[in-house]
Amino acid sequence: MTDQLTVSVLGTGIMGAAMARNLARAGHAVRVWNRTRDKAEPLAAAGAHVAGSPEEAVSGADVVLTMLYDGPTALDVMRQAAPGLRTGTVWAQSTTAGVDAVADLAAFAHQHGLVFLDAPVLGTRQPAESGRLLVLAAGPAEARETVAPVFDAVGSRTVWTGEDGAAGSATRLKLVANSWVLAVTNAGGETLALAKALGVDADAFFDAIADGPLDMGYLRAKAGLIRDGALTPAQFAVATAEKDARLIVEAGEANGVRLDLAAAGARRFARAAAQGHGDEDMAAAYFASFEEKATD
Repeated sequence: MTDQLTVSVLGTGIMGAAMARNLARAGHAVRVWNRTRDKAEPLAAAGAHVAGSPEEAVSGADVVLTMLYDGPTALDVMRQAAPGLRTGTVWAQSTTAGVDAVADLAAFAHQHGLVFLDAPVLGTRQPAESGRLLVLAAGPAEARETVAPVFDAVGSRTVWTGEDGAAGSATRLKLVANSWVLAVTNAGGETLALAKALGVDADAFFDAIADGPLDMGYLRAKAGLIRDGALTPAQFAVATAEKDARLIVEAGEANGVRLDLAAAGARRFARAAAQGHGDEDMAAAYFASFEEKATD
């Protein structure tokens, strides 16, 4: 294929691993690294080269894609990768990093002659595995042709939000979207918990709102995970949701907005994680309504 690229994926958790597989499936030469190598090893069967270090992973890459826990982690890993980076490499930074961290990451890119794209994605495990993520991206127009095959391999659509990646316009949109997703997730869990406490059959609730403006496919999907005990493997983990909720609260505070629901949601995710649900789907925040770990 004429647009075959060498793509380095740093971070092969739920999202990064799925993205790497789709990149390999699209015919790109994929090099992967993960701090816990066992999480990267299965990608060898998909044709990816599993590197022993970030420096090795980025060597010769046309595009570096980071999908790590948070901004400081992404910066630390890229510092480790620095000796292997070459001037002009496009860096698609897809970690949900927060507004302040984007500026730090962009500064690193400038120092090392990289073309920086602020490129978070919307979606969870299933759309990631099927290559149906929504890519939100900001960066120089001249880099878009280079990175288009990468975004096309991992997503169904790319929304460009600006030409200055350092300004973080894509990350800002991601935080706004995530604030809605996390609020709905927590509200759905509390609704099921209240139904249980009041002896109300959850089916009666769903029948009552069926086909009306209060009905929502996402609510039914998350409620189904709770009711069916299908919280693993996580579509999006509780621990990661808690981190994103904190970033949302911080962004609001920095811009003079008090986000009470997001703050309460962050505490709720943290409580669920403390109960042992950190690696389960974020719908498991449901259990934060109970003193002990619920079984249904």
